[in-house]
Amino acid sequence: MMTAGPARLKMLALDLDDTLLKSDLSISYRVRNTIKQTEPCGVTVVLASSRIPEVMDKYSKLLGLHKRAGYLVCNNGALIMESNTANIVHEAKLERDIALAICDLADAEGFPVQLYEDDIMYVSRKNDYSSYDENMTGIRQVVVENFRAMVSDGCYKLIVPGEPEILKHVEILVRALIGRDCNLFASRPYYLEILPKKTDKCSALAMIAEKIGIRAEEVLAIGASINDEAMLRWAGIGVAMANGDEKIKSVANFITDSTNDDDGVAEVIEKYLFCRR
Repeated sequence: MMTAGPARLKMLALDLDDTLLKSDLSISYRVRNTIKQTEPCGVTVVLASSRIPEVMDKYSKLLGLHKRAGYLVCNNGALIMESNTANIVHEAKLERDIALAICDLADAEGFPVQLYEDDIMYVSRKNDYSSYDENMTGIRQVVVENFRAMVSDGCYKLIVPGEPEILKHVEILVRALIGRDCNLFASRPYYLEILPKKTDKCSALAMIAEKIGIRAEEVLAIGASINDEAMLRWAGIGVAMANGDEKIKSVANFITDSTNDDDGVAEVIEKYLFCRR
């Protein structure tokens, strides 16, 4: 059970999948309404996700963030945009040599590689996990014959999809060979994400906080997955969803009573962020 929080919080950071979004990828009316009601309280809303801008923009508009000052943290922090202007605040890309090394390593181990750009999922070869993602998100999948050439100019992130138990072997190899030059984690059990060095949701939120002149103690962050760990640790109040990963629950200040399918985000907002008269 959560107790009353501090009287003044100035930023609300929300993960999308398994947090803001229900299992059918929708946002309930109650959640949409409670988020919109934080505006009179002077709260800056930040959507923080591994998803690309084209996908996040749809949810941003549902929440009315195209009409108010807020931020979109895309690609797990590799790209930060203003929600109401689409201006890019920050972007970071994997260096050419690192991107090519990842492609070569994955290929040598028998794994495909994928990246997202312009509302398209580009893959080195078709696989069950990329096809599942295509069906779930509606993002079109395109097989690229010369994937190395595509990443030679750098990219925001690369994903190696595969069987979770076997994928751990690839993660160990990547960490050993180039772990100092990139950031990597399993955003889902079957997705190993590789991002530019020092890039994650935490660093992105810290940049936004500095830009608008607030402290970490004034931030409320809600998440559910492994890639939310850093931002939950950094925020003044880090909240894990009831349906979240057990590791995330262990580092959170609080755990919601309700899941993402039962308006857990609204539960948190109503307890912490509504203006106190």
